[in-house]
Amino acid sequence: MTIRVGVIGCGFYAQNHLNSWAELKPDGALLAAVCDVDRAKAQAAGRGFGAPWYTDAAKMLDAERLDVVDIVTRHETHRPLAELAIGRGVAAIVQKPFATGWDDCVAIVDAAAKAGIWLAVHENFRFQTPMRHVKRVIDSGAIGLPTWARINFRTGYDIYKTQPYFYDEERLAIADVGIHVLDLARFFMGEVRHISCEAQRRNPKVRAEETATMMLRHESDAVSVVECTYGSRKLPDAFPETLVEIEGERGAVVVDIGMRMSVTSNGQVLEESIGSPLRPWTSEPWHASQEGAYNACAHFLDCLKKGVPADTSGEDNLKTFALVDAAYKAAEEKRAVEPAKWRRKA
Repeated sequence: MTIRVGVIGCGFYAQNHLNSWAELKPDGALLAAVCDVDRAKAQAAGRGFGAPWYTDAAKMLDAERLDVVDIVTRHETHRPLAELAIGRGVAAIVQKPFATGWDDCVAIVDAAAKAGIWLAVHENFRFQTPMRHVKRVIDSGAIGLPTWARINFRTGYDIYKTQPYFYDEERLAIADVGIHVLDLARFFMGEVRHISCEAQRRNPKVRAEETATMMLRHESDAVSVVECTYGSRKLPDAFPETLVEIEGERGAVVVDIGMRMSVTSNGQVLEESIGSPLRPWTSEPWHASQEGAYNACAHFLDCLKKGVPADTSGEDNLKTFALVDAAYKAAEEKRAVEPAKWRRKA
């Protein structure tokens, strides 16, 4: 079965999506068209990947027979592009953050549900190899029921060099990378009852927060501390690794810098290297993130072929986006905040 994929957005991070779909060709993915409002980027992607290229998404959808569009653009464009695809009866994958605000996210999910269209969000941290290993340990019962966690993404890597628009964002660390680690907190520890947050702007050149420290109380009564910053001064810099400590009733699982995992279970300690493999188009230090993008695309392809929802469906990702909104509200109001909940319309 062949799934015809159109990619909308051919910028910096979209190269990982384009390469992923190209590599997944033997598994049934066909990169059938690419689009970017920047003619040079669209043309370069089309020529590089041997696909028709467009500068207008509507024209691409009218001209090509597509099964799914992968929307890898700025978040303010996500709702109109997703609704464009849904209106054409085409499945959609939307890059995180899902949209600019809660109402826009809900509108996309409601539109897809009403039309019966498959919808997913490209939330890729949970698909990174080290994070899959952590989930495997938890699901095995080796550490018992998780009761406490610290999940952090702390770096001083110059992310502004390739994404200079970050300087002027109204929301930065929590919306850009915090959303990933908050999703991991849900993935490992379950849904969240309430969240507290302290946000900081330590870099005077940046308009919004570039550091956030969050504490979550989960429905299971477990507690997690979720940290993210683009202003770390610690060396060695773990970029772009996510570091994890999770304690359970019978042990703990820890992922340290260098992608090494140690598991304590019933008094026994086992260490394991869980590094992400380099692919032909990936390179250090980005390879962990790049492989997460590939694994996410592979998951979406498998789900589309089987006709089943993705793990990071639109409905599921609303729960993560709600945590982002709640974190900002908690920081502003200096109190614990319950995340919003979405209910399918009758």
